[in-house]
Amino acid sequence: MKFQVGPVFSGQVIYKYLLKNDYSDDADRITGTYHEAKKEGTLAPLPPELKAYAEQVYQLIDSVFSDSQMFEIGDDRRPKKNPLNSNFEKREFKELWSRINRKAAYSVDFDSVELVKKAVAELDKSLRVTPLQYTIQIGEQVDQVTADALKSGDGFKVAETTVEYNKQSIHSAVKYDLIGKIADGTQLTRRTTADILKGISVAVFAQFRTNPESFIAEAVRLINEQKATMIIEHLAYDPVEDKFDIDIFTAGQTKQDFSKAGDKLKRHIYDYVVTDSGIERKFVETLDTCTDVIVYAKLPRGFLIPTPVGDYNPDWAISFKEGAVKHVYFVAETKGSMSTMQLTKIEETKIECARKFFDEMNRKYAPENVKYDVVKSFDKLMDLVK
Repeated sequence: MKFQVGPVFSGQVIYKYLLKNDYSDDADRITGTYHEAKKEGTLAPLPPELKAYAEQVYQLIDSVFSDSQMFEIGDDRRPKKNPLNSNFEKREFKELWSRINRKAAYSVDFDSVELVKKAVAELDKSLRVTPLQYTIQIGEQVDQVTADALKSGDGFKVAETTVEYNKQSIHSAVKYDLIGKIADGTQLTRRTTADILKGISVAVFAQFRTNPESFIAEAVRLINEQKATMIIEHLAYDPVEDKFDIDIFTAGQTKQDFSKAGDKLKRHIYDYVVTDSGIERKFVETLDTCTDVIVYAKLPRGFLIPTPVGDYNPDWAISFKEGAVKHVYFVAETKGSMSTMQLTKIEETKIECARKFFDEMNRKYAPENVKYDVVKSFDKLMDLVK
């Protein structure tokens, strides 16, 4: 008896993807970082071998148990709040907050002709669609098969496995609004999208028939990367009078579970802090014991810097002891790797937008008012502030 199984992808590849992007914690649970990124549409791109099965992969990830997927259930046996402590009232924190509590509006002015030219060149260079892969297994029914064996999938013994590749998608007969799909994914006009598709080589465009879904996903990704690069080149921030309300530090605190937040902290504005990764946990442990640090805060989710690729929420605001370091006021983003191969283009763009934001705030209000940078460890932070 022969039977065919659909596309197969490796759980190990998915596991590495989750780990690399801090979408799973040390206990292999899906983190809030993943759910937040999915909600905002900023998930890191899947590895090439998984992109054709993106829908199935995300369904699989979403099916994994996670605390962040649970409904909030009252429990009077443990505290539900993590109130602000006396560090919040320190003069040093008030001074830090007054310096970073700025808002601005951004503007981006670039020529669509320039974007079309760059997008066409990048698509011709990098757009490669992998043919759909099918794993075919041939097996035989085992002797004396039982109902339980059939139910558990043990009623057949695999005798042969082959892998086949189709150069033409079985979905190639399906009609796609190719221009509309790419326009939606890139937030470009249909006219600009059509100009890009008309400009690419015939050989590259022919890959659409091989795997339409993969072609669209890759085209959207590559065009957005070129768009992000141009955004940085043509981005400008203009300060506005509006500021953040102080209640962003209390909003949402009761919805967090602090039972696994670690030991009580000495220099943080809350007694406890929930970290998203092992890198952050180690960073907090050292930061909280450093005698050069007066006070620090994990910036609340309400503290947002607007960017053309989505709002950006920096990780930490730190006030150092005056005279101990060169940069007393510091805003830090903690990333495990600064390699452009490890950071997604969206992450890179948000970070570069944040640099421009703080540079403009410093230029507007005071030179070297607040230092902003990305660090992968506490040692790197100290190298930057000294």
